[in-house]
Amino acid sequence: MNLSIAFSTCPNDTFIFDALVNNRITSGGFNFAKTLADIQELNTMALSGDVDIVKISFALYPLISEKYQLLSAGAALGRGVGPLVISKRKIYPDEIQYATVAVPGTHTTANLLFSLAYPEVKKKRVFLFSDIEEAILDNEVDVGVIIHENRFTYMKKGLRKISDLGDFWETQTKLPIPLGGIAIKRSLPQTIKLMVNQLVKTSVEFALENPKASFDFVRNNAQAMEVEVMQKHIELYVNEFSVNIGEFGKKAVVELLASSDANKAEKVTDFKKLLFVD
Repeated sequence: MNLSIAFSTCPNDTFIFDALVNNRITSGGFNFAKTLADIQELNTMALSGDVDIVKISFALYPLISEKYQLLSAGAALGRGVGPLVISKRKIYPDEIQYATVAVPGTHTTANLLFSLAYPEVKKKRVFLFSDIEEAILDNEVDVGVIIHENRFTYMKKGLRKISDLGDFWETQTKLPIPLGGIAIKRSLPQTIKLMVNQLVKTSVEFALENPKASFDFVRNNAQAMEVEVMQKHIELYVNEFSVNIGEFGKKAVVELLASSDANKAEKVTDFKKLLFVD
Protein backbone atom coordinates (compact mmCIF):
# COMPACT_ATOMS: atom_id res chain seq x y z
CA MET A 1 0.00 0.00 0.00
CA ASN A 2 1.33 3.46 -0.92
CA LEU A 3 1.22 6.16 1.75
CA SER A 4 2.55 9.72 1.60
CA ILE A 5 4.46 10.95 4.65
CA ALA A 6 5.82 14.42 5.39
CA PHE A 7 8.07 15.54 8.22
CA SER A 8 10.59 18.28 8.89
CA THR A 9 14.29 18.49 8.07
CA CYS A 10 15.01 19.08 11.75
CA PRO A 11 17.29 16.50 13.40
CA ASN A 12 14.64 15.16 15.76
CA ASP A 13 12.31 14.26 12.87
CA THR A 14 14.97 12.83 10.56
CA PHE A 15 16.33 10.85 13.52
CA ILE A 16 12.86 9.49 14.32
CA PHE A 17 11.86 8.60 10.74
CA ASP A 18 15.20 7.43 9.34
CA ALA A 19 14.61 3.74 10.07
CA LEU A 20 11.09 3.85 8.64
CA VAL A 21 11.79 5.63 5.35
CA ASN A 22 15.27 4.19 4.75
CA ASN A 23 14.34 0.53 5.16
CA ARG A 24 16.20 -0.14 8.41
CA ILE A 25 13.05 -1.77 9.77
CA THR A 26 10.33 -3.72 7.99
CA SER A 27 7.88 -1.44 6.20
CA GLY A 28 4.92 -3.66 7.05
CA GLY A 29 4.02 -3.86 3.38
CA PHE A 30 3.76 -0.07 3.02
CA ASN A 31 5.60 2.07 0.50
CA PHE A 32 6.22 5.48 2.08
CA ALA A 33 6.68 8.40 -0.31
CA LYS A 34 8.43 11.02 1.82
CA THR A 35 8.47 14.81 1.69
CA LEU A 36 10.65 16.94 3.95
CA ALA A 37 9.67 20.54 4.68
CA ASP A 38 9.64 23.35 7.23
CA ILE A 39 7.00 23.12 9.97
CA GLN A 40 4.96 25.99 8.51
CA GLU A 41 4.89 24.16 5.17
CA LEU A 42 3.90 20.94 6.92
CA ASN A 43 1.04 22.70 8.69
CA THR A 44 -0.13 24.03 5.32
CA MET A 45 -0.04 20.50 3.87
CA ALA A 46 -2.18 19.27 6.74
CA LEU A 47 -4.68 22.10 6.26
CA SER A 48 -5.10 21.10 2.62
CA GLY A 49 -5.28 17.40 3.48
CA ASP A 50 -2.80 16.52 0.74
CA VAL A 51 -0.73 13.97 2.68
CA ASP A 52 -1.60 10.75 4.51
CA ILE A 53 0.81 11.16 7.44
CA VAL A 54 2.25 14.52 8.45
CA LYS A 55 4.16 16.16 11.29
CA ILE A 56 2.17 19.12 12.63
CA SER A 57 2.27 21.72 15.35
CA PHE A 58 -0.12 20.60 18.07
CA ALA A 59 -1.65 24.10 18.01
CA LEU A 60 -2.92 23.38 14.49
CA TYR A 61 -4.87 20.27 15.41
CA PRO A 62 -8.37 21.74 15.97
CA LEU A 63 -8.27 23.11 12.41
CA ILE A 64 -7.62 19.66 10.91
CA SER A 65 -9.35 17.38 13.42
CA GLU A 66 -12.10 16.42 10.97
CA LYS A 67 -9.52 15.09 8.52
CA TYR A 68 -6.80 13.77 10.84
CA GLN A 69 -6.15 11.94 14.09
CA LEU A 70 -2.91 11.99 16.07
CA LEU A 71 -0.57 9.07 16.55
CA SER A 72 0.71 8.21 20.00
CA ALA A 73 4.23 7.74 18.56
CA GLY A 74 6.62 10.28 17.08
CA ALA A 75 5.56 13.31 19.13
CA ALA A 76 7.75 16.12 20.44
CA LEU A 77 6.98 16.86 24.07
CA GLY A 78 9.14 17.42 27.09
CA ARG A 79 10.39 19.71 29.80
CA GLY A 80 12.88 22.45 29.10
CA VAL A 81 12.19 22.27 25.36
CA GLY A 82 10.01 25.33 24.92
CA PRO A 83 10.44 28.19 22.44
CA LEU A 84 12.54 31.16 23.55
CA VAL A 85 11.76 34.85 23.17
CA ILE A 86 14.91 36.75 22.20
CA SER A 87 16.08 40.23 21.17
CA LYS A 88 19.23 42.16 20.29
CA ARG A 89 18.88 44.74 23.02
CA LYS A 90 17.47 44.63 26.51
CA ILE A 91 13.70 44.83 26.38
CA TYR A 92 11.61 45.21 29.52
CA PRO A 93 8.36 43.27 29.94
CA ASP A 94 6.19 46.36 29.55
CA GLU A 95 7.87 47.17 26.21
CA ILE A 96 7.02 43.93 24.45
CA GLN A 97 3.44 44.98 23.67
CA TYR A 98 4.85 47.67 21.38
CA ALA A 99 7.46 45.45 19.70
CA THR A 100 7.39 43.89 16.25
CA VAL A 101 7.74 40.16 16.83
CA ALA A 102 8.95 37.45 14.45
CA VAL A 103 7.15 34.12 14.83
CA PRO A 104 7.91 30.81 13.07
CA GLY A 105 4.44 30.32 11.57
CA THR A 106 0.88 31.37 12.27
CA HIS A 107 -0.36 27.96 13.44
CA THR A 108 2.78 26.87 15.28
CA THR A 109 2.73 25.92 18.93
CA ALA A 110 5.43 28.55 19.45
CA ASN A 111 3.05 31.27 18.26
CA LEU A 112 0.24 29.97 20.45
CA LEU A 113 2.50 29.88 23.53
CA PHE A 114 3.74 33.39 22.80
CA SER A 115 0.14 34.61 22.48
CA LEU A 116 -0.72 33.06 25.83
CA ALA A 117 2.29 34.66 27.51
CA TYR A 118 1.99 38.04 25.73
CA PRO A 119 -1.66 38.49 24.69
CA GLU A 120 -1.22 42.25 24.25
CA VAL A 121 1.23 41.96 21.33
CA LYS A 122 -0.36 43.00 18.03
CA LYS A 123 2.53 43.36 15.58
CA LYS A 124 3.72 39.93 14.42
CA ARG A 125 5.54 38.86 11.28
CA VAL A 126 5.92 35.29 10.07
CA PHE A 127 9.43 34.10 9.17
CA LEU A 128 11.03 30.79 8.38
CA PHE A 129 12.24 29.64 11.80
CA SER A 130 15.88 29.61 10.69
CA ASP A 131 15.69 33.25 9.50
CA ILE A 132 14.46 34.78 12.75
CA GLU A 133 17.88 35.42 14.29
CA GLU A 134 19.01 37.34 11.20
CA ALA A 135 15.75 39.29 11.11
CA ILE A 136 16.51 40.55 14.62
CA LEU A 137 20.15 41.30 13.81
CA ASP A 138 19.09 43.21 10.68
CA ASN A 139 16.54 45.24 12.70
CA GLU A 140 13.61 43.93 10.67
CA VAL A 141 11.93 43.01 13.96
CA ASP A 142 12.51 43.85 17.61
CA VAL A 143 11.83 40.44 19.10
CA GLY A 144 11.81 36.86 17.85
CA VAL A 145 10.33 33.56 18.97
CA ILE A 146 12.90 30.87 18.24
CA ILE A 147 12.52 27.10 18.08
CA HIS A 148 14.56 24.02 17.22
CA GLU A 149 18.34 24.35 17.04
CA ASN A 150 18.27 28.16 17.28
CA ARG A 151 18.04 27.84 21.05
CA PHE A 152 21.66 26.62 20.86
CA THR A 153 22.95 29.34 18.54
CA TYR A 154 21.38 32.68 19.43
CA MET A 155 23.89 33.59 22.16
CA LYS A 156 26.83 33.12 19.77
CA LYS A 157 25.27 35.82 17.60
CA GLY A 158 25.07 38.32 20.44
CA LEU A 159 21.34 37.91 21.01
CA ARG A 160 19.78 37.71 24.45
CA LYS A 161 16.90 35.81 26.00
CA ILE A 162 13.88 37.75 27.17
CA SER A 163 11.87 34.75 28.36
CA ASP A 164 11.45 31.01 28.06
CA LEU A 165 7.95 30.08 26.91
CA GLY A 166 8.54 26.57 28.16
CA ASP A 167 9.08 27.88 31.69
CA PHE A 168 5.90 29.93 31.32
CA TRP A 169 3.91 26.86 30.24
CA GLU A 170 5.34 24.52 32.88
CA THR A 171 4.81 27.05 35.67
CA GLN A 172 1.19 27.60 34.61
CA THR A 173 0.24 23.96 34.04
CA LYS A 174 2.83 21.69 35.71
CA LEU A 175 2.74 19.72 32.46
CA PRO A 176 5.35 18.95 29.77
CA ILE A 177 5.38 21.22 26.72
CA PRO A 178 3.51 19.71 23.73
CA LEU A 179 5.22 20.99 20.60
CA GLY A 180 4.34 18.76 17.67
CA GLY A 181 2.88 15.39 16.76
CA ILE A 182 2.21 13.04 13.88
CA ALA A 183 -1.19 13.28 12.22
CA ILE A 184 -2.74 10.56 10.08
CA LYS A 185 -5.83 10.70 7.90
CA ARG A 186 -9.04 9.66 9.64
CA SER A 187 -10.31 8.13 6.41
CA LEU A 188 -7.71 5.36 6.49
CA PRO A 189 -8.90 2.03 7.94
CA GLN A 190 -8.33 1.70 11.68
CA THR A 191 -6.11 -1.35 11.12
CA ILE A 192 -3.85 0.71 8.83
CA LYS A 193 -3.63 3.57 11.32
CA LEU A 194 -2.69 1.19 14.12
CA MET A 195 -0.05 -0.48 11.94
CA VAL A 196 1.48 2.88 11.00
CA ASN A 197 1.50 3.96 14.64
CA GLN A 198 3.40 0.80 15.56
CA LEU A 199 5.87 1.33 12.69
CA VAL A 200 6.60 4.88 13.84
CA LYS A 201 7.08 3.61 17.39
CA THR A 202 9.46 0.91 16.14
CA SER A 203 11.36 3.49 14.08
CA VAL A 204 11.86 5.68 17.17
CA GLU A 205 13.00 2.73 19.24
CA PHE A 206 15.43 1.64 16.53
CA ALA A 207 16.89 5.15 16.36
CA LEU A 208 17.38 5.32 20.12
CA GLU A 209 19.01 1.90 20.20
CA ASN A 210 21.17 2.59 17.11
CA PRO A 211 21.90 6.34 17.21
CA LYS A 212 24.76 6.17 14.68
CA ALA A 213 22.61 4.50 12.01
CA SER A 214 20.71 7.71 11.19
CA PHE A 215 23.73 10.03 11.26
CA ASP A 216 24.09 10.55 7.49
CA PHE A 217 20.36 11.07 6.92
CA VAL A 218 20.17 13.56 9.79
CA ARG A 219 23.33 15.43 8.77
CA ASN A 220 22.39 15.63 5.08
CA ASN A 221 19.11 17.32 5.95
CA ALA A 222 20.48 19.54 8.71
CA GLN A 223 22.30 21.68 6.14
CA ALA A 224 25.16 23.64 7.74
CA MET A 225 24.29 22.74 11.30
CA GLU A 226 27.23 21.84 13.52
CA VAL A 227 27.33 18.19 14.56
CA GLU A 228 27.33 19.16 18.24
CA VAL A 229 24.19 21.28 17.78
CA MET A 230 22.58 18.48 15.78
CA GLN A 231 23.19 15.99 18.57
CA LYS A 232 21.96 18.38 21.27
CA HIS A 233 18.82 18.90 19.21
CA ILE A 234 18.11 15.17 19.12
CA GLU A 235 18.84 14.71 22.82
CA LEU A 236 16.49 17.56 23.70
CA TYR A 237 13.50 16.69 21.53
CA VAL A 238 13.53 12.87 21.27
CA ASN A 239 12.54 11.17 24.53
CA GLU A 240 10.07 8.75 26.07
CA PHE A 241 7.14 10.83 24.80
CA SER A 242 8.42 10.23 21.26
CA VAL A 243 8.05 6.50 21.78
CA ASN A 244 4.59 6.76 23.34
CA ILE A 245 2.92 10.01 24.31
CA GLY A 246 1.14 8.32 27.21
CA GLU A 247 -1.73 9.65 29.30
CA PHE A 248 0.36 12.46 30.83
CA GLY A 249 1.39 13.62 27.38
CA LYS A 250 -2.21 13.51 26.15
CA LYS A 251 -3.27 15.64 29.08
CA ALA A 252 -0.64 18.23 28.12
CA VAL A 253 -1.89 18.33 24.51
CA VAL A 254 -5.52 18.73 25.57
CA GLU A 255 -4.55 21.50 28.00
CA LEU A 256 -2.71 23.34 25.23
CA LEU A 257 -5.62 23.12 22.80
CA ALA A 258 -8.17 24.12 25.40
CA SER A 259 -6.09 27.18 26.29
CA SER A 260 -6.94 28.90 23.01
CA ASP A 261 -10.29 30.67 22.65
CA ALA A 262 -10.68 29.21 19.17
CA ASN A 263 -10.20 25.67 20.39
CA LYS A 264 -13.18 25.05 22.65
CA ALA A 265 -14.72 22.27 20.58
CA GLU A 266 -16.07 19.49 22.74
CA LYS A 267 -13.78 16.94 21.08
CA VAL A 268 -10.71 18.73 22.45
CA THR A 269 -11.49 17.42 25.92
CA ASP A 270 -11.98 13.83 24.77
CA PHE A 271 -8.71 11.88 24.74
CA LYS A 272 -10.07 9.04 22.62
CA LYS A 273 -11.31 11.37 19.89
CA LEU A 274 -8.14 13.47 19.97
CA LEU A 275 -5.51 10.74 19.86
CA PHE A 276 -5.64 7.13 18.92
CA VAL A 277 -3.36 4.89 20.86
CA ASP A 278 -1.94 1.47 20.12
